Amino acid sequence: MVDDEALGAWFCDAILTREASLMRFIRRNWRDAAETADLRQEIYEKVLTGARRELPRNAGHYLFAVARNHLINRAKRAQIVSFDLVADISALADGSDLYSTERQVSARDELRRAQAGLDLLPPRCREVVRLRKVEGLSTRETAERLGVGIDTVEKQLTLGIRAMTDFVLGGTGKIHRWSATARATAGAGNDE
Repeated sequence: MVDDEALGAWFCDAILTREASLMRFIRRNWRDAAETADLRQEIYEKVLTGARRELPRNAGHYLFAVARNHLINRAKRAQIVSFDLVADISALADGSDLYSTERQVSARDELRRAQAGLDLLPPRCREVVRLRKVEGLSTRETAERLGVGIDTVEKQLTLGIRAMTDFVLGGTGKIHRWSATARATAGAGNDE
């Protein structure tokens, strides 16, 4: 357990110094710009809670892993329909068989769409996504199997998942690589 003084010092030195990068990351990966400040605070809370047990060796990787996971969880929660919104479930005929059949058909369609999105990826990117997300290999195992660096695996995975998400949501599914100039231009100015 890390004491409060050490945790506070670590947070100020290792995390708050990355605030501008974190805000760019949130803006780039979250559609509602009005929520960026709230998301930042939620991420900071999760970082502090997790670091209370033991300070991470690599604060940058830890911060952005927490941020990525938090954004994914928020997006998943946003897609869940509340039972309060369903008018009167009991008024529905006993269509449980129809419902499960409909769900199976829908799930198969989603799976086909995801496979089509995966097929559109360039070969190395497709293999990274397959090894990490389908076979469940770690980043290190994937890098070793493909004979590339861990950074390459992480970058290819990010590009691949973004392209597949774009495709599944009705986009083209093309990989968009930003040049260093475009990244600097997009990140300049509005850091909170």
